Amino acid sequence: MARYIGPKTRIARKFGEAIYGSDKSFERKNYPPGQHGNNRRKKTSEYGVQLKEKQKAKYTYGVLEKQFSNLFKKASRSKGITGEVLLGLLESRLDNVVYRLGIAPTRAAARQLVSHKHITVDGEIVNIPSYTVKADQLIGVRQKSKSLEAITDSLAASSVHNFSWLEWDNDSVTGKFLNVPSREDIPENIKEQLIVELYSK
Repeated sequence: MARYIGPKTRIARKFGEAIYGSDKSFERKNYPPGQHGNNRRKKTSEYGVQLKEKQKAKYTYGVLEKQFSNLFKKASRSKGITGEVLLGLLESRLDNVVYRLGIAPTRAAARQLVSHKHITVDGEIVNIPSYTVKADQLIGVRQKSKSLEAITDSLAASSVHNFSWLEWDNDSVTGKFLNVPSREDIPENIKEQLIVELYSK
């Protein structure tokens, strides 16, 4: 499936945020890319602001346009505030949960681990990054993958086992998805209401 594999710093500069995590290149040039990136004065339209917010959410979670659109439709049919439900659905994706648990350093790396059958859900191998994790399900590392350098290095460097909706057992290298996080618990700087307004046009 098609994924953005181009320069990530360029995308981060486009949104003015390090959406892919710590980035020294972004810190040096935290203005839009292009010859006149640092001198732009053009006022963005309301539609442009809304579109930019949707694009930021897509790139942050590594979701394609059709997937994102389907998630929004699902959120709009669900009970609750649509924008918050949408973020909850994005946070419930298996690749995102693997990343949040610290098994992988980035969402892209988490997606690769899932696709390569290194991750289990309730003891069964699941290789679909978009799989929706449900409350009380256990996310683990396949037995023969526990010694993978990429995984051990990520876990050693990780300090993210403190999300209120996740539990982590270092001995078994297993995490538990307790519940879909509420909006105030999600650290991403995304203005979900702008996305709702965009799709409501």
